[in-house]
Amino acid sequence: MTETAPASAPIRVLVVDDHPMWRDGVARDLAEAGYDVVATAGDGPEAIRRARATAPQVVILDLNLPKLSGDEVARELVKNDPGVRILVLSASGEQEDVLEAVKAGATGYLVKSASQAELLDAVARTAKGDAVFTPGLAGLVLGEFRRIATNPAPSGSREPAAPRLTDRETEVLRLVAKGLSYKQIAERLVLSHRTVQNHVQNTLNKLQLHNRVELVRYAIERGLDD
Repeated sequence: MTETAPASAPIRVLVVDDHPMWRDGVARDLAEAGYDVVATAGDGPEAIRRARATAPQVVILDLNLPKLSGDEVARELVKNDPGVRILVLSASGEQEDVLEAVKAGATGYLVKSASQAELLDAVARTAKGDAVFTPGLAGLVLGEFRRIATNPAPSGSREPAAPRLTDRETEVLRLVAKGLSYKQIAERLVLSHRTVQNHVQNTLNKLQLHNRVELVRYAIERGLDD
C-alpha cells in the first residue's frame, strides 16, 4: 500500500527538474497525494534560493540541471540545512552518477522509470529517514562503502574515539549497515517503527552525522555489517 503524507502535518517538498512538463507532473501527483509542494525549480541556483526560502523536508532533485549540476545543488543544500532529505530522481542509473549523488548528500536515488506509486512511497520513506533506492542500486552503494572501508587509512591519521553507543543502538546500527529498512528492523527486533527511528536519531546525534547514508558508511567502515 502506498504511503502518503498525513493530512495534519503534510511533508514539505521541493521539486527540481529542468523539464517543465515532468516537474509539473511530479508536483501535481505529490499535491494530490497530500504533500505540501512548497516550490518548484528549473535550474540549480533557483533550487538553492527556493530551498532557503521554503525549508523543505524533502527535495526531489534531477541531476542534469542548467547552471549548476544536481550534485553541486545537493552539496549546497546539505551545507545550508544538514537535516534536509534529498531524493534524486534521474534518467540515469549509471554507477558513477549514483555514487556521486550519494557522496554529494543524496539520501535516496530513483530512476525516472519508477511508477507514480513508487515515487510517492519513496518520498514518504525518505522523509522518515529511510535510504530509498531503485532496486539494485542500494547494493551498489553498500558495495562501494565496503570497498572504501577496506582501504587502509593514510599513515599518521588518527580519528578521535567514537562516542559510546548503547547495546540497542549498536544492534540497530548493525541492521542499518546491512541495508534493512526501519520497518524491517522494527520487525526483526520486535520494536515499534518510532522506537527504531529514535535509536537512529540518537546515534546520528552522538556520532555527529547528518543522515542515514552517512550512518551506513560509518557502520561499514567499522565492520558492523559483518
